[in-house]
Amino acid sequence: MTAPANDARVLICDCDGVLIDSETIAADVLVRELEARWPGVAARPIVLPLLGLRTERVLDCASARVGRALADSDIEAIRRSVEAAAVQAPIVDGIDAALARIDLTIACASNSRRHYVDAALRRTGLKRFFGERLFCADGVARPKPAPDVYLAAAQALGVAPSQCLVVEDSATGVTAASAAGMTVLGFVGGGHASPRQVDALRAIGARRVFDDMRELPGLVSR
Repeated sequence: MTAPANDARVLICDCDGVLIDSETIAADVLVRELEARWPGVAARPIVLPLLGLRTERVLDCASARVGRALADSDIEAIRRSVEAAAVQAPIVDGIDAALARIDLTIACASNSRRHYVDAALRRTGLKRFFGERLFCADGVARPKPAPDVYLAAAQALGVAPSQCLVVEDSATGVTAASAAGMTVLGFVGGGHASPRQVDALRAIGARRVFDDMRELPGLVSR
């Protein structure tokens, strides 16, 4: 087991893109659903920069960008389609072995809804690392990039934010964890990652950026 050499007592992982390699799947569903509703619109360049936000927020931003509204029923239908596809995604390569080597309390803080996170972790077998330490956007007033979900996790776990080490894959998540006063590691090894993401995550506060989960135990121990 890898023990931390720093003050960290808790490792908090985002779900989509860190535990579950679901962001590419989610993006594909969003693009398909939007292009079906908005003929002539190329949705992918609009959607990709918004990954990490809640699905509802992605759709709001996309609507504003193209000047086309979505009915509430469309938003709910798209959200359900995204969840149904993403919950079947594989785990991020190496995450199970990495978590097994880390001698910290491990929690999850996600911009997704709790029922989805719980289902995804149960299906993949990762739930054993987290128990009920799942903190999700539907349990706080403001989703990421606000720090609420991270502050709620620290409070529930009885630790100071400065004692939390976070793994995030998006600018939205890094912004949230940094605003909460936590140390952040940026992960860019998911199927949706791009070269620009490395610089972006560093620029907004990630202490280190890495692309292979086999590195995580060593990063935790530093």
